[in-house]
Amino acid sequence: MTVLITGGAGFIGSRLALALRKQDEPLVILDNFNTYYDPALKRKNADAFAGDPTVTVIEGDVRDKDLVERIVIDHNITRIAHLAAMAGVRSSVNEAHLYFDVNVMGTLNLLEAARRHTIEQFVLASTSSVYGITQRLPFVEEDAADHPLAPYPASKRAAEIMAHSYHHQFKLNVTCVRFFNVYGPQGRPDMMPMKVIEAAVQGTPITLFDDGKLGRDWTYIDDIVDGVTAALDRPLGYEVVNLGRGNPINMTEFVDIIEELTGRKIERLTAPAPASEPPITFCDNSRARRLLGFDPKVSVVEGLHRTWEWYRSTHITEPLIG
Repeated sequence: MTVLITGGAGFIGSRLALALRKQDEPLVILDNFNTYYDPALKRKNADAFAGDPTVTVIEGDVRDKDLVERIVIDHNITRIAHLAAMAGVRSSVNEAHLYFDVNVMGTLNLLEAARRHTIEQFVLASTSSVYGITQRLPFVEEDAADHPLAPYPASKRAAEIMAHSYHHQFKLNVTCVRFFNVYGPQGRPDMMPMKVIEAAVQGTPITLFDDGKLGRDWTYIDDIVDGVTAALDRPLGYEVVNLGRGNPINMTEFVDIIEELTGRKIERLTAPAPASEPPITFCDNSRARRLLGFDPKVSVVEGLHRTWEWYRSTHITEPLIG
């Protein structure tokens, strides 16, 4: 009864692993420690499990189908949380081949291993970006999500659709969880929360698209982990489920909150939003509440407070001035 977490050294994956260990779940973490952001951050996350005999960390790639097969067999994997992916909407625009290779072919390798070896539950991490620009707000899972704005969400939608075929043909239980703007302590440095905090600390400007009018449904990491854990525990056939707080704010307000927390003004530049950026992300989480008992508890103000306190304790050695 072992859980495989792909991408388990990343931001969400490592926090999921910590939560499952508190439940005494034996784990295998598979991560390739790629250079999309500093691999040292992921290695530090993995180091949290050093010396734990019930956690195996394997450096490898989900595109290696033989490795995936061996892991599932050798470690008696019964559930899979597939979080490994090439992430980043804007970064995907000029790297479509890479994004589809990792996010689609990597998922295919895991689905193949899962259907051959009686995996009880397969949780596939997806993204709110699959919705693109939609006239229906908030975003609901019944939306066709067939107009993604960049290769990253297109690859994730393709993975969702492929997973459905494995449920249909092989009765594999798959829950696709669409994450909405995940943030929190140990968050990825390429994401906006860390960029804004860095701008406050370093006194550098931050660029806000469309005068800061873009709305984002920021969802705290602990709430996301609770949702993924619930999905692992509940085989439902095939389901697509939004995991988000359901309370978007515009980026101007987001920066205002960080200014208040840090006590520092941030210079704001503006630029037109790239074609890959929707005007808003807005989660209808009623299906997650009904099927998974999902109940996001951490407000954006509280979540950013926790994130700032973590950042201050781990990154700042001298008092801020000015």
